[in-house]
Formats: sequence, C-alpha cells, structure tokens
Amino acid sequence: MSRIQLYDTTLRDGTQAEDISFQVQDKIRIAKCLDELGIDYIEGGWPGSNPKDITFFQEIQKETLSHSKIAAFGSTRRAKVTPAEDNNIQMLIEAAPDTVTIFGKTWDFHVHEALRISLEENLELINDSLIYLKERIGEVVYDAEHFFDGYKANPEYAIKTLQAAAAASVDCIVLCDTNGGTLPHEIPAIMEVVKQAVDTPLGIHAHNDSECAVANSLMAVDCGAVHVQGTMNGFGERCGNANLCSIIPSLKLKLGKECVSDESLKTLRKASRYVYELANLVPNKHQAFVGNSAFAHKGGVHVSAIQRHPETYEHIRPELVGNRTRVLVSDLSGRSNILAKAEECGIELDSKDPVTLEILEEIKELENKGFQFEGAEASFELLMLKAMGKLKHFFTVSAFRVIDTLRDSDKAPVSEATVKVKVGGKVEHTAADGNGPVNALDKALRKALISFYPQLGDVKLLDYKVRVLPSSEGTESVTRVLVESGDQDGRWGTVGVSSNIIDASYHALADALTYKLYKDNL
Repeated sequence: MSRIQLYDTTLRDGTQAEDISFQVQDKIRIAKCLDELGIDYIEGGWPGSNPKDITFFQEIQKETLSHSKIAAFGSTRRAKVTPAEDNNIQMLIEAAPDTVTIFGKTWDFHVHEALRISLEENLELINDSLIYLKERIGEVVYDAEHFFDGYKANPEYAIKTLQAAAAASVDCIVLCDTNGGTLPHEIPAIMEVVKQAVDTPLGIHAHNDSECAVANSLMAVDCGAVHVQGTMNGFGERCGNANLCSIIPSLKLKLGKECVSDESLKTLRKASRYVYELANLVPNKHQAFVGNSAFAHKGGVHVSAIQRHPETYEHIRPELVGNRTRVLVSDLSGRSNILAKAEECGIELDSKDPVTLEILEEIKELENKGFQFEGAEASFELLMLKAMGKLKHFFTVSAFRVIDTLRDSDKAPVSEATVKVKVGGKVEHTAADGNGPVNALDKALRKALISFYPQLGDVKLLDYKVRVLPSSEGTESVTRVLVESGDQDGRWGTVGVSSNIIDASYHALADALTYKLYKDNL
C-alpha cells in the first residue's frame, strides 16, 4: 500500500479565510493536535510577511513533535536581486524549519502582469531561488502557483517552469489550482503530460471555488500524486481549500492509500472540532465524515434498515473517523426511531409496548405545535422517561416573574427575575438580576434550587437559540427556544415552545436542570 504525504496549511492558508485569526498560542496548540493526528507537514506561516509568523517559528522549536515536520512558506526571490540579497528568502532560512516551501509563477499572464518581467527571467528566479534554498535547507517543496490555469493558457511555458524547479533537485513539485476553477475530469490528461516532463515527485494543492477541491485532490492521487496539501475543515480564502477531514478518510478507506494510522483516523472528528473551537466557529454539522449530521438518520425506513445492516444508509462505519450513528426523532419518525433512540439512551422499550406508540403520537403532536427534538435530545429523553413513569419529580416552579426596567435612557434596561420553587414540601423564593430577561430567569432558577441541589452549580449555559415560527397571527407567532447546557462530563440540548419567549425559555431551562439532576442520579 503506497503512502501519501499529508501537508497541512491551516496555519497559513486557513488563516486567510474570512472570520479566522489565530494567536501564536492557538497555532502552537493546533500544530500539536495535527502532530497527534499524524500529519506529515505543518505549514506554520510565512516568516517574511508578519511578526506573528516569525514568533510561531521561534516558539514551535520549544515543542517536541512526535511525527510532523514544520514547513515555512515563502516566494521565489524578487526580480533584480539575488537570493542572498532577498529578505524573504533569508527569513525563511532564519526561521530554521524542517522544510521550506516556496511558490513561483507558472501562468504567463501573471509573469507579464504581476511580476512585469520576461518569461525567461521568471524561469531563472524559480531555478536559482530553489538551488539556493536546497543548499541550505534539508527539504524544499515547490508550489507551482496557478499551474492548471497556466497550463491551459500556455502549456509549453507552464511545463518549462516545472522543469526549472526540477533542475534544482527539489523534493516535491506541487501542482496548484489556485483559483479553484479546474474540474476533476481535466486532471488526468494534464498530469500525464507533467509526469512525462519531470521525474520529481508530484503533489496537489486545490482550492474549492468550484466545490471540487477534494475531488481534484483525490483524482490527482489516483493519477500519481504522492503529496496532498489541504486545511482542516477546508478553511481558506474565498471558498476555502481542499478539506483534509474529507481527504484523509477518502484516501485511506476508499483508495486504499496509507496516510495515517487506524488509531489516528479515529481522532479525526475530535481534531476537526478542536480546530473549530480555536477558530471560535460553530462546527458545520453537515460536514462529511466528521459533522454531527454525517451519520444521522431521520426517516423511519432508514432507521429500520440501519438497525439491521448499517451499510444500507452509511458509506463507512462512523467509528472509523471518531463519529457515531445518530437517530433523529421528528414527525417523520417511525416506531424504529423511538426504539433506536431509547436504546441509545440506555432505556429499555418493547416494540409492542403501548408506551412506544404513546411516545410516537406525543412527538408528532408536539412537533405540530413547533417543538423540535433534533437539537434537544435531552428533552426527548425526559419525555420518554415521563411516559414510562421512570422520571423522579425533582422540583416544581409555582411562579416566576421577569421585569425589564429602563432606568436611564442612554443605558441598557435592567432585568430582574423572581422565582418560587417547591422541593419536597419546602418553598424557596428568590430573585436575581441578569444580562437580559432570560439570563436573569436562569440565575434566579438556579439560585432557588442550588441549596437543594448543589451540583447545579456545575451547569453552564453554553448556547441559546431563538426561532420565531411562521404563523398567520403576526406578533402572536409561536417561539421555539433551543438551549445547550453542559458540565464537566458533557453537553445536552433542551427545547421550549410557547407564544411567550420567556415562557419558552423557562421550559428549556427547566428541562436542562432536570436532565442534569436525572443524569447525576443514575
């Protein structure tokens, strides 16, 4: 089984994406995560472009990586100066990376319009920049920028630029689809010509502007590329780069190419979410292989089938990439969904038990009113337990009130909530201020309950989403609130629906606290 080199450029190309910026320590953490995943090369940045990248190369040398090589990125020398006189070239060497990757112009249009030099002079600066670096750095990779566009415009010249790089004895020549406009069917014929022209190992670097970056990368490997560049979660400028979270399992599980170990592959989802977390972005739930919905099943026919044979509606076993099968519960659900969900929650239900049908009918009725359990699995579990008579009654809220008061016209209103709860015959009446009415209600509810249940102090409100559901009643429309809560052991979602946003929020918050108490009493 041939091994493919994985080259991650999340820390450079990925940071060029809109809304993404990593601090130096974030980049160090991501590099260590990628090393654990088994990535061969981690491109840390462009030392000549900004102080942050210079600092990264200084700090990463203090770390011990078990597998990955650190690569520094830059460009060929500037025209009219030698490599020894070019500041960017010198900073690449001073960064002391394991590998240096530089790009050069392949497209004659760019040579004329961007560099404003002759085609022959461009070949010289590619060749002598690479020779200079190869004499000083152990491993040098050449990125042929805009290769596919350049080849389509002037194939003879594009090939000459690759030959100029090959003549410098570089370790790999990477064919770049920089504008992301190439389609998979174009790759084989072009790569066949390239393989006839140079003997250097080839790589692929694809952008996703035509939604083909992963497909183009896999096609290139099928045509002989041994080096694949990409980013975690496809982060990158414009529409992003080739997504390594899709490329890695496709290489290993579909094409039979060795790239990471079986154990490392099982950490793929965890690594994907870690990078999202440090980027301060919400993970794409529909992302292939690693997304929450990648192996989620909603239709009753699908659920019934995967219970017998998972391969009926799953292209791989999700555990191979650290994911899992999820059964969604909705008004499309059949009895098989309810049984599968109960089993997932550790609840024993009999398919012939009338309670199963009762739960099914209640779900459909509730969803007709606006409830949604796909993001509120804790509320669904509580619903099942109540129907079976297995849920302990932890507390009763007999009254609550929330007041917003505008005390100063140029300041935000002040929110205050009062709550009266009853636990085991004892009544607690408390009040709390908050940053908005929902936060005030949440604080007051916890304050009232915490003397009875100290463990509620561990619960944090992690996410709060409101959706106004379509209605002919205008301002009387129904509101759905989804709440995500968590403690040191996990996260759970709950839902509340009402024509009153505070009431909907209360039901979601009450379910969240009830689920915590149920979970701790198992």
